[in-house]
Amino acid sequence: NDLGPAANDKSKKAADLVVEAIKAQGGEAIANYDSNVDGAKIVQQAIDKWGRVDILINNAGILRDKSFKAMSDKEWDQITDVHITGSYACAKAAWPHMRKQKFGRIINTASAAGLYGNFGQANYSAAKMSMVAFSKTLGIEGAKYNILANTLAPVAASQLTQTVMPPEMLANLTPDYIVPIVSYLVSAENKDVSGEVFECGAGFFAMVRRERSRGVVFKTDETFTPSAVRQRIDDILNFDDQPEYPQKLTDANHMEFLERAKSAQPNDQGSDPVRFDGETVLITGAGAGLGRAYAIMFGKLGANVVVNDFSEKAATSVVDEIKKAGGKAAPAIGSVEDGDKIVKAAVDAFGGLHVVVNNAGILRDKSFAALPDADWHAVINVHLRGTYKICKAAWPIFQQQKYGRIVNTTSAVGIYGNFGQANYSTAKSGIIGFTQTLGIEGKKYNILANTIAPNAGTAMTSTIWPQEMVDAFKPDFVAPIVGYLASKANTEISQKLFEVSGGWVAATRWQRSGGHSFSHGKPPTPEKVVKKWSKITGFDPDSVSWPESTSDSLGDIVANFGRTSEAEDDEDESADYSDPEDPEIVKTAKAQKYDDSEFSYSERDVILYNLGIGATEKELDLVFEQDDGFKALPTFGVIPQFMASGGIPLDFLPNFSPMMLLHGEQYLSIKKEIPTSATLINKPKIMEVLDKGKAAAVTSIVHTVDKESGELVFENQSTVFIRGSGGFGGKKSGKDRGAASAVNKPPSRSPDKVVTEKTTDSQAALYRLSGDYNPLHVDPSFAQVGGFEKPILHGLCSFGISGKHVFKSFGPFKDIKVRFTGHVFPGETLETSMWKEGNKVIFVTKVLERGTQALGAAAVTLVD
Repeated sequence: NDLGPAANDKSKKAADLVVEAIKAQGGEAIANYDSNVDGAKIVQQAIDKWGRVDILINNAGILRDKSFKAMSDKEWDQITDVHITGSYACAKAAWPHMRKQKFGRIINTASAAGLYGNFGQANYSAAKMSMVAFSKTLGIEGAKYNILANTLAPVAASQLTQTVMPPEMLANLTPDYIVPIVSYLVSAENKDVSGEVFECGAGFFAMVRRERSRGVVFKTDETFTPSAVRQRIDDILNFDDQPEYPQKLTDANHMEFLERAKSAQPNDQGSDPVRFDGETVLITGAGAGLGRAYAIMFGKLGANVVVNDFSEKAATSVVDEIKKAGGKAAPAIGSVEDGDKIVKAAVDAFGGLHVVVNNAGILRDKSFAALPDADWHAVINVHLRGTYKICKAAWPIFQQQKYGRIVNTTSAVGIYGNFGQANYSTAKSGIIGFTQTLGIEGKKYNILANTIAPNAGTAMTSTIWPQEMVDAFKPDFVAPIVGYLASKANTEISQKLFEVSGGWVAATRWQRSGGHSFSHGKPPTPEKVVKKWSKITGFDPDSVSWPESTSDSLGDIVANFGRTSEAEDDEDESADYSDPEDPEIVKTAKAQKYDDSEFSYSERDVILYNLGIGATEKELDLVFEQDDGFKALPTFGVIPQFMASGGIPLDFLPNFSPMMLLHGEQYLSIKKEIPTSATLINKPKIMEVLDKGKAAAVTSIVHTVDKESGELVFENQSTVFIRGSGGFGGKKSGKDRGAASAVNKPPSRSPDKVVTEKTTDSQAALYRLSGDYNPLHVDPSFAQVGGFEKPILHGLCSFGISGKHVFKSFGPFKDIKVRFTGHVFPGETLETSMWKEGNKVIFVTKVLERGTQALGAAAVTLVD
């Protein structure tokens, strides 16, 4: 689809040229020339031709760049029509077809200007940022129908960017370097990546996510004021102390914050109170709820308060309330879409304007499938266009007086998405991008702009919250942060995003993964992108960054210009995992070539393993090789590699003694269906060596491949701790290895499933026949030397039993990771508690008789 002419030949349609190129390569294609706001026509043409639509890539775009002061309503509307309305219209038309066929993949296109804001692009920033929460909500609603939606923020040469980028930069930013990640994300190979945001360009690919500060919980009494917020603002913005990485709306315990706020100490006010004497403050949607709470607060603090509301009765009531308390106030009746009228009313009433708080809003919640176009447009217009119109009218006043404070309102829904709120989440997300650009453009004029995401009981939330929650989360508990941000006491904080609820105030920002840079010699294939997926999506503490501007975002992309080596692109199981921070003894050990080892097994070995982790004679699919469903339990994948990983010499460590070795963690990734008999080749390597002071932690990795086909069957990462072998000057902390190093903290709710199983007295004697012949598990005298009263069960046997519990409760999984936290004696009872979180099952295994934990930090990733 493209409605425009070709870039190099205006007599031809751009869409026709692409169709010709596809057909020349043997593909099928048709051209469509409609505007994307006519999404129904575009989708219908595909349905008429092929009977289905599987993938939608919302890529159409235009630019209308102007400084905010010079921007016209027409230029705002043109951008939002194409980028927001067009994306919505196409997705809305494709949605019922994708739901019906239970398959769909959607890519929405954002931009660094949307994520971080950019000078002269207030319209574009708003539209592009809106796509982030739009995708997240589509991903949430589409999950049960196998519809995945993601957001891409690409940097590439196009008809759009050739007007704003120099030719030498465009030459390095060909679209070929964007296509591979799109190819993967929209393919059936992508089973679970949804609602995510990716930045890419020139062969660099990275994921971005939200990082939230721990924040501050204030006492919710009369001492919770803007002055109190000023005293703690540095703590609110501190991301070094236990930051969080929320993925969804519910990843904040608001009730806990409320309880902590009630028991907190009175808040320090500092020496000079924050006041607004002589300043005029305009608050939209101030007839009730949050807006009313803001108005009352500003009135008490000396401001001239302009109360806007669509309801004259509501606005007048709040004005009267302020005046009765000795304050100054005036109403400004009307819709925020009439921003000029509202701002004029403020200036007419008090002769000036210093602060704008955009708070007006409506809800029209419906599932995306049932959402009428009218409800989409109503919410976008009030929240996003209304915010624009108010700010646009106030901007020349602020510029002329070289002072202004703007506080715009988003929502946690606008950050994380939410079911049934595609319109609301899109509008609220757009406000974040819009405000970022206002902060950039306003800086030289002392105009500061920030965004808050409040959680409070209001007229809007009363339609979806129970009354006790509406009563508990008073709007009064949000007002103080608004007051501080809107004050002269705030001299520099701008372009920030705050989450606020029940006395809790936290800051939220973008964090970007270290990502991966492919060779710039030629574009990578989608397969190579998949190979590097753990790096693209891994948030290794040593490589993450926190971009705050488009120039920050471009850094890694531009740095990849001219990189031509393909060696790292083709990295496979032969990788050496070298790290420049390693001391020499570790570098030497990692560089060591360890011999490959062969492992052959038959159906008999599979049966023996299954029996060793508790399978019974009644489970024919596990113990009878002629059963139609005969299989190995998933955790069998640790068996072929056991001798290979255990055979890596560790005597390079100081004071090494095998008696001081403990198995700490195990990660198994199952790469294909497990054959019931095979000959496999194990390829071991040392992956990571950490210096824990009094101990060393060594992680080995073993790739296990099929000898005949060469296909990768298993990947194992085994971490062992060697007591007494630390102090060699090695790294203290390891890299983020994705699922292999995940913390896997259980949710605070009750488990979704609990399974108990009593092991037999002979469990260890049986399990050892699968290859682990350590006498610790069978010889009492050897066990006593190791400090145990009797032989203990193999850790990997407990691992297998728990894995079996998950498998039987939730089905097949593609990887499993555990930490061994306590020993088990044969004959004891294991209890596995499981929590399903999306496609992940977190579990904890305890020994019932002694009340101790055997396995923790454990989880599997389910096969879809």
